[in-house]
Amino acid sequence: MFSTNYAPEHSGIGPYAAQTAEHLAALRAEVHVLAGMPHYPAWRVHDDYRGRWRAEEVRRGVHLHRRRHYVPSRQTALLRAMYEASFLAHGWFRPPSMRPDIVLSQMPSLAGAVLGARCAHRHEVPHVVVVQDLMGAAAAQSGISGGRRVAFLVAGAEARVLRSAALVGVVHESFVKPVSAIGVPASRIRVVPNWTHVSCPTGDRSAVREELGWHRDEVVVLHSGSMGLKQGLEVLVDAARITVGDTPRIRFVLMGDGNQRSRLERLAEGLPNLDVVPPAKDEKFPDVLAAADLLAVTQRASVRDMSLPSKLTSYFAAGRPVIAAVTAQGGTAQEVRRSGAGVVVEPENPRALLDAVRQLSFERDRSAALGAHGPEYVRERLGREAGLMRIAALLGEALKTKASRSRAAAVG
Repeated sequence: MFSTNYAPEHSGIGPYAAQTAEHLAALRAEVHVLAGMPHYPAWRVHDDYRGRWRAEEVRRGVHLHRRRHYVPSRQTALLRAMYEASFLAHGWFRPPSMRPDIVLSQMPSLAGAVLGARCAHRHEVPHVVVVQDLMGAAAAQSGISGGRRVAFLVAGAEARVLRSAALVGVVHESFVKPVSAIGVPASRIRVVPNWTHVSCPTGDRSAVREELGWHRDEVVVLHSGSMGLKQGLEVLVDAARITVGDTPRIRFVLMGDGNQRSRLERLAEGLPNLDVVPPAKDEKFPDVLAAADLLAVTQRASVRDMSLPSKLTSYFAAGRPVIAAVTAQGGTAQEVRRSGAGVVVEPENPRALLDAVRQLSFERDRSAALGAHGPEYVRERLGREAGLMRIAALLGEALKTKASRSRAAAVG
């Protein structure tokens, strides 16, 4: 497997890469992963790995080969290119020594997918790519400085990798059309939804709120996860500014880390109803989500078909209503509507978001019904075992197709 992100990263792609690799190892496969140094979502290398060029370790049966790479503290097209290029160079010239039967790449990153394609080609084995984010679309839509100017270059490299893959897995149906549009036959695309990688909440909700300093008579709107450009979290800051002094009090909480955190902290100065806090510990995370009244997912208006926030699976498991301030035609909106666990409002519009907050906080029965749909949706569609089995089946299909072609060639 090639994945820049991997555990102990606790959000984004890292948990999915780690759980996939560990599942395959539990099925008695010998699993090797070329990964970067842990750095997400803070965009700084974890203290335990700082200053190391390479690291070899075995984690829950998985052989990890970590390579040092540049980690930018802020996001521009140039700095992101340096991030990708450094991982590509270190993996290219210092690849792990192995002879695989099959190669699995997680995209992003683009560098990891290019390395995966090279490894598969060298050993004449199938290459399977799981698309978590579309890199070309991300460059154009995320708001990264200089992104639009390089989007066609990124999209071109991405297209070459995906067209050469034996099979392409996409985490949502909304990715099928853009992946087909770059030349990947529909016969080689499979939908492999992500799963809920956190446990269900078990703590006493009132006690957790008290521990967090959230009062019983206030409405808590929580955003958890990466604080990056594409999230457009300024909408929550603007909403908090509008509601200062309101009764009942609406408290906005931005919990997580990312390259925009320091900027958001500056914007939040002087706002008594907005907290910017670090990520919760893994064991506390489900209970913190469940302690909120409403869970917010936000995206810039320009974000349409580039990604599906991984936080949604955790939100649904928490059993709280979701407010999605996202483009109505995008995959995020589709997923929230399909789950029945939340509402969709116009992105980058704080007053539209506040209207939804006030309405759901007043309509308690409706709010409770929306929240209850989340765990139901998790049980029906987002179970971990089912999600991992879909990935294993994807690999099995690629191996079976290769074996069939080999037999046909031999007969011919």
